[in-house]
Amino acid sequence: MMLPLALDLSGRNVLVIGMGRMGAHKARQLLEAGARVHVISEALLVDVPEGVASLRVRTYEPGDLEGYFLVVSATANSAVNDQIVAEAHERNILLNVVDDPARCNFYFTAVHRDGDVVISVSSSGASPSLAQWVRHRVQEVLPVGLGRVAQTLREERAALHDQGKSTERDWSQRVQELTRDL
Repeated sequence: MMLPLALDLSGRNVLVIGMGRMGAHKARQLLEAGARVHVISEALLVDVPEGVASLRVRTYEPGDLEGYFLVVSATANSAVNDQIVAEAHERNILLNVVDDPARCNFYFTAVHRDGDVVISVSSSGASPSLAQWVRHRVQEVLPVGLGRVAQTLREERAALHDQGKSTERDWSQRVQELTRDL
């Protein structure tokens, strides 16, 4: 069973192996999350996303995962994927093998962002298309401006904290006040 988490990848070294359509998509998602994305790819089937920290055009070699927090394997080569899976497990590295959910220890989710309000939908690898569909339905009913509300609440809580006051109180009434006109 998976536990949904929000993971801070700011400045973390992550590796994408394979630069086809899916590898490029995953690299862009990781870049948007602030990760330092490195790429190893036997061939460049699409343009490498801008902002990639390093690019090595060659096949994966054992030992390539050393020093990475998270790895995405986006190769179409099952023998290479077998090696990547074995090394990632040995090194306790977070691993996503594109289109092979049984071999992943994390999944990418369908995400809606409005400032600091982030809603993530997962089908636990069963169907990314279903997760996207659910995300679109949720997005349709959410008011615009929740990110501004989150920022206001962050500032109010920080001010209380700075005054040495507890921020543990029930904030539901304040949330109602701030969202009333959205």
